Amino acid sequence: MHKTPSASALGPDGLDLSKIFFKPIHNASPPSPTKRRTKISVIGTGNVGMAIAQTILTQDLTDELVLVDVNADKLRGEMLDLQHAAAFLPRTKILASTDYSVTVGSDLCIVTAGARQIVGQSRLDLLHRNVSLFKNIIPPLAKHSPDCILMIVSNPVDVLTFIAWKLSGFSSNRVIGSGTNLDSSRFRFLIADHLDVNAQDVQAYIVGEHGDSSVALWSSISVGGVPILSFLDKQAIVYEKETLENIHKAVVDSAYEVIRLKGYTSWAIGYSAANLARSLLRDQRKIHPVSVLAKGFYGIDGGDVFLSLPAQLGRGGVLGVTNVHLTDEEAQRLRDSAKTLLEMQSQLEL
Repeated sequence: MHKTPSASALGPDGLDLSKIFFKPIHNASPPSPTKRRTKISVIGTGNVGMAIAQTILTQDLTDELVLVDVNADKLRGEMLDLQHAAAFLPRTKILASTDYSVTVGSDLCIVTAGARQIVGQSRLDLLHRNVSLFKNIIPPLAKHSPDCILMIVSNPVDVLTFIAWKLSGFSSNRVIGSGTNLDSSRFRFLIADHLDVNAQDVQAYIVGEHGDSSVALWSSISVGGVPILSFLDKQAIVYEKETLENIHKAVVDSAYEVIRLKGYTSWAIGYSAANLARSLLRDQRKIHPVSVLAKGFYGIDGGDVFLSLPAQLGRGGVLGVTNVHLTDEEAQRLRDSAKTLLEMQSQLEL
C-alpha cells in the first residue's frame, strides 16, 4: 500500500506531534456511534477513472478515496498528484494500492478498469477480454466490502454490470451501471441547445442499451414542466420526426466524436459518475437512467438483462424503477434493445 507519512511518524521515537500542537479537551465524550465516514474506491486509474476521482474530490463526496490499479508507478504518481492538492480541496484521505485489501469497508466501489477496443477487434472479443478482467476485480471487491454498492462504468457497461452482479453474489439493487446517465445529459444538452434554454430545465431520458440500440423517450420530454410534443400538437405546430431522430443520432455519435477528436472521453463521465455517487451515498432519492436488472419491467422478459431505466437511487442502491409512460413504439424499441443485450450475453461462457 502506498501512503504518505503520518504526523506521528515525523516525530522522534514515534512521538505523536499532534499531541504537542493541540491541548486535549478534558472529560470529552467519544464521537457519536451514529456518525460514520464515507469511503469510495475507484478501480482503474486511466483517463475515466481519474476524471471520476478528481470530480469526487472537488465535490467533497467522500472522507476517504482509494485508487486501485495494476500499474504501480502510475498509481502512485496519480495518488501523489492528488495529495499535493490537499491545500485546495476539502480534507479527504487518499490511498492507493495494487492490493484490493485497501478497499476494505468501502461504501461505493466504482469500476472503470477495462481493455480498450483495438482496430479490427469485434465488440464480442472486447467483451471476452473484459469479462476475464472482471473475474479478477469483482470477487475481491465483494470480499473486502460485502455491504458496498458496485457501480460499473467499464464498457460495454450493460453486459459488464450483469457480469459484476453474477460474480459478486450481491442483490441486484446494489449493482448498477452508469448506463445512459451520460447519454441523457447529452440528450438534454442538445434539446436545450435546440430550444435555447437551460439544460437543467429539460427533463429527458435515453433508456435501454448504452450504445447503438438506445431509446429516446420523446413522449415524456418536458421543458420547465411543459410536455414538448403534446404542447406542439395542441398548438398545431408541425414537427418532423426526422429532426427528432437526428438529435437522438447525435447523442449516440457524440462519444465517438469526442474520441475521434481527443482520443478518449473523460470529463463528462467523471461528472456523471460523481452525480450518481452523490445520489447514492447522500440518499438523495433522485431519478437517474442507469443500468439495472430490467427483467419484469416494461414487458422485458426472456432472461436476466441489465439496461438503463429511470431508477430512483439512494443509500440502499436502486430503490425502485419509475413507471414512466411509454408509447407502444418506445416500449417495443426498449424490448428490442434488451434482446440485443441478451444475444450478446448468450455468447459468453460464464
